[in-house]
Amino acid sequence: MVESLVVAVVGPTAAGKSDLSVALCNRLLGEVVNADAMQVYRGMDIGTAKITATERQGIPHHLLDILEVTQTATVAEFQELARAAIDDCLRRQVVPVLAGGSALYIRAILDDFAFPGTDPAVRERLEAELAAHGSGALHRRLGEVDPAAAGQILPSNGRRIVRALEVIEITGSPYAATLPEHTYFYPGAVQLGLDVPRPVLDERIDRRVDRMFEQGFVEEVSALLGKGLLDGRTANRALGYSQVIALLNGEISETEARERTAQATRRFARRQDSWFRKDPRITWLPYDAPDLLEQAAAVVRGNRLSADGVVGVEEGLGAVDARG
Repeated sequence: MVESLVVAVVGPTAAGKSDLSVALCNRLLGEVVNADAMQVYRGMDIGTAKITATERQGIPHHLLDILEVTQTATVAEFQELARAAIDDCLRRQVVPVLAGGSALYIRAILDDFAFPGTDPAVRERLEAELAAHGSGALHRRLGEVDPAAAGQILPSNGRRIVRALEVIEITGSPYAATLPEHTYFYPGAVQLGLDVPRPVLDERIDRRVDRMFEQGFVEEVSALLGKGLLDGRTANRALGYSQVIALLNGEISETEARERTAQATRRFARRQDSWFRKDPRITWLPYDAPDLLEQAAAVVRGNRLSADGVVGVEEGLGAVDARG
């Protein structure tokens, strides 16, 4: 098997990434490495559409349920954890299959992406300014010193704005200059994108949100509040969770919570799709193709390492359907 073969299944939320990842693992003798920033949290199951034990079909899944909702994992920390899981798979001659919808996390794992250091004093000052003046004011400042970075970060994303301003201050260089080029850290990486027409995706998201509430999403959030959900810096920002918290606080009705969750998820899915479309290395496949698995396997099979990378991946596909 090619030692650096790493497969990533990417695309917007509700596209079917989890199902394809499991199917590919069955085909390639692989294991899934989660690349969803919110599925790392214990108890955040319904709201993150975390794959169930039954749906995993016995395939090992790495980086699920590894943190409490009060904990925070930076992209740099996630990169370290994910690469450790990938390297473990490769050492055991198992194909790691990344599955996730965050372009930043996927690129941090797959690409030659080094993180600048941090300065606690600078970070504390910027976070105080964020609390005092809001993310919009800091985003305007970022736009003045680094327009390219400001164009890639939403004005509402206070954490990323603070991080960008911190990097600019401690390095003296634009934050945008620290973002990765399209150069794989793993030479044998293959990215598969699931292509879903927007109207179809919107409908799938609406159905997913309805299922979440029917399966006990409100009860899940209520239980997590008792475990410190509001004390964490990251987990309570997940799609749907803030809306249900507002519902539990009596600020909105359940109908409004559903509508706002679906609306926010649709907007996020559009951003996801836009981010991934900027990466020319991704091979896009129709989400509903009857032979989707065959198409995906063919893309992986057709991948070649560079001239110094030995062979193609046919050896890694030698045990087709070996898991049944």
